[in-house]
Amino acid sequence: MADSDPLPDAHGHRARLRRRLATGGGDALLDHELIEYLLALAIPRRDTKPLAYALLREFGGIGGVLTADHAALARIDGMGETSIAALKIAQAAAVRLAKTGAAERPVLANWQALLDYLHADMAHHVVERFRVLHLDTRNYLIRDEVMSEGTIDQTAVYVRQVVKRALDLGAAAVILVHNHPSGDPSPSRADIDITRAIAAAGKPLGIAVHDHLVIGAKGHASLRAQGLI
Repeated sequence: MADSDPLPDAHGHRARLRRRLATGGGDALLDHELIEYLLALAIPRRDTKPLAYALLREFGGIGGVLTADHAALARIDGMGETSIAALKIAQAAAVRLAKTGAAERPVLANWQALLDYLHADMAHHVVERFRVLHLDTRNYLIRDEVMSEGTIDQTAVYVRQVVKRALDLGAAAVILVHNHPSGDPSPSRADIDITRAIAAAGKPLGIAVHDHLVIGAKGHASLRAQGLI
């Protein structure tokens, strides 16, 4: 069934969802109800509950649904361009809100907001991404850049490229970040080695490596907190 296939709208059910949302906020709805209602806005003449359940089963939860890429969503029977767009705009809004909160104060004084943003943006990606947060002398964010994207278990990181970009932006410090698609954020030997190499290269140039965060669906790991840098 495509987005345009008509089915009678369950007016009473959706009205009850609206009332619960209005009185109790987002916490008043279960995960499948949030997805169901998002899809109903895009395809209002259809019962979207079965599709919501199918998406949650396929992608393992609401985070996986919202961060799944276009091609993966399109493979689900019943998902068309309109319904995919509804999910992706919800993801974009959530990430934008989290990023705004993380950038309002110095990063090191707003650590939980930063972790919330990174988890929303990276935890459920199916390939590894390496990004660098560039900070000024007061630890405010100058630039947040994805510098490379790889496969399900690795991505290329070049010390020279990271340090040169930090110099170009006038950064006084950086926070390195990458995700583990496996969900387990435990740092690998390669993660530790590249972190130490970047820190060593940046130090004589006045660029500090505050941390390297590994983000996974099961949480995060800080190489600084683990005493690895």
